[in-house]
Amino acid sequence: MTYSIKEVAEKTNLSIYTLRYYDKQGLLPFVSRNAAGYRTFTDSDLSLIHTICCLKNTDMKIKDIRQYIAYCMAGPDTIEARKQLLRRHKQEVLDKQRKLTENLQEIDYKLAVYSNPHARDIIDQERQAVTAEKTANQLASWANQ
Repeated sequence: MTYSIKEVAEKTNLSIYTLRYYDKQGLLPFVSRNAAGYRTFTDSDLSLIHTICCLKNTDMKIKDIRQYIAYCMAGPDTIEARKQLLRRHKQEVLDKQRKLTENLQEIDYKLAVYSNPHARDIIDQERQAVTAEKTANQLASWANQ
């Protein structure tokens, strides 16, 4: 089965503009054109576009996605290179995930403080501690403002 760029945009939730941009960036060398010169997509193209979206959504750089696609287009001799590229990217994603988890814990902590029935007292105590610390270090305190 084949699809027009409009149908692919609908199926992938990507805009036609984005698909054209990806093509211009060399991410879609596998897409054929029909006799009229229009891009014509197949189910296997959609599968690769799904992979491209996955890599893009996990913040892989366009140049690295282009390299991955080039490896795919080159055939099975590039399997080791693909694995290395994906392993490196996976580690970057895991590092980012760890940082996000740490940041989410801080947000949860703050929400717990603000949801505490004694939130006003807790905040007042924090402000007093800031003021005392700034005063001890002979600095102006924003908590007094």
